[in-house]
Amino acid sequence: MEKFNNLTSTAAPLPLINIDTDMIIPKQFLKTIKRTGLGKNLFHEMRYDLQENEITDFVLNKPAYKNSQILVAKDNFGCGSSREHAPWALNDFGIKCVIAPSFADIFFNNCFKNGILPVILSSAEVAELLEFANDEHNSVTVDLPKQEVRTSNKIYKFDVDSFRKYCLIEGLDDIGLTLKKEEKIKNFETRNRQEVSWLYA
Repeated sequence: MEKFNNLTSTAAPLPLINIDTDMIIPKQFLKTIKRTGLGKNLFHEMRYDLQENEITDFVLNKPAYKNSQILVAKDNFGCGSSREHAPWALNDFGIKCVIAPSFADIFFNNCFKNGILPVILSSAEVAELLEFANDEHNSVTVDLPKQEVRTSNKIYKFDVDSFRKYCLIEGLDDIGLTLKKEEKIKNFETRNRQEVSWLYA
């Protein structure tokens, strides 16, 4: 998993509530078990018309926001069915941080496991950020070590669980965390083979 430390990017405003996982990555794209290749289908029904042409006024299709790594949205982001493809699609598109007043629990947890930082700010703070992000030349910095979101004129502080913060900064998913104990695992397996050799017969 890629390490997350400081991120500076144009922030893309998506001022909608209850953005569910089917909006993020529609069900017809859930056939793959790969984490890559889903970015082109992110927000598919909002990004493309029935002929698969880009809808030019959708925010992520606008030239200024096509490379945005920060997404600002409203309440209850990531609600709906439990699909890990949702953070996979965001990550594959290039979104590394989503800022909203609230998130659905399962989506929130899946973000951390896939290298995405979900930042919770108050509704008033998010409203300010959405207005700021409407300027296509905006620049927003997300500083995970300091737990700050910074614009040219304001600093927003956010909370994050210390263990999850450590994992993001170190780039550790569940597999990475397990592999940090690889030596202990090997030692246990060697000792276990000697103590209960009949299990391995």
